[in-house]
Amino acid sequence: MRDSRNLFSGKRKYLGVFILLLFVFVSCIAFRMAGSDDFDIARKEVLLRKIGHEVLLQSGDSASRVLPVKKTAENEYQIRFENAFTFQSDSLMNTTRRLLANDPLTGDYVVNVLNPGNAGVVFGYAISKNKKNDIVTCSKRKQPTARYMINLKFKPVGIYTAVNGYVLGSLPFLAFVGFIFLRSKPRKALTNDKYTKAFTLGSVLFNVHERQLLINNETVDLTGTETRLLLIFALSPNEIIERRRLQKEIWEDEGIIVGRSLDMFISKLRKKLEFDPNINIVVIRGKGYKLEISH
Repeated sequence: MRDSRNLFSGKRKYLGVFILLLFVFVSCIAFRMAGSDDFDIARKEVLLRKIGHEVLLQSGDSASRVLPVKKTAENEYQIRFENAFTFQSDSLMNTTRRLLANDPLTGDYVVNVLNPGNAGVVFGYAISKNKKNDIVTCSKRKQPTARYMINLKFKPVGIYTAVNGYVLGSLPFLAFVGFIFLRSKPRKALTNDKYTKAFTLGSVLFNVHERQLLINNETVDLTGTETRLLLIFALSPNEIIERRRLQKEIWEDEGIIVGRSLDMFISKLRKKLEFDPNINIVVIRGKGYKLEISH
């Protein structure tokens, strides 16, 4: 009984430590991935500026600036320019496809060229990893000179997004599990001196460690619960033990308190002690129980 309780308690401690370490590990991964994500965003913005640079060169402009790339939403960016320019539809499409192919985190994406002057999309296309799914419209046309803006919307990469979701999503769950296990009280174990001690109750010898009663040279075995219950009485003979205390010390750590369970075990103990008429567990109405030992 004692060994099983100690083993359970030890396992719970190890489980608590494991959950704590796992929580720290996952947190480190999450922060590391967050840092990696910042780097990838910065790298992608540089790549988009290079696209803007080549678009200007193709239009014959080698002097004006590509303005800082603007992140307009999650996975959406806008390339802006200092001056007006013209562009060839096919050249723009080939440039974005060639340069973005170097980005391992770029999958499918949609490009829209906006003309702020007329507040409309003048040209757009969708590129997929599977070329059969590409959507291209109005190709092989040269657009008039204007201060265009190029919008790019990227489809999140599946694996990377899933890993982020699982890692970050698991943090509240791990925190909850860790809270439950760390909050739960360890099962109350009997101290060594009490557990190994033998009690003389009238003519009955109560061996706590062996969970036995020795009555008239006959051995009566006790269950684990009966042993713990009788030990409480043996430590305070002829004293009233409150019913609530018995329920708390015997069953609270199980997470369930059943009123009739106490009465049942009291009845079983009485039957095992009935060989000595000088020993009896009596009910003190409205208070609890008492182990009466007559001398």
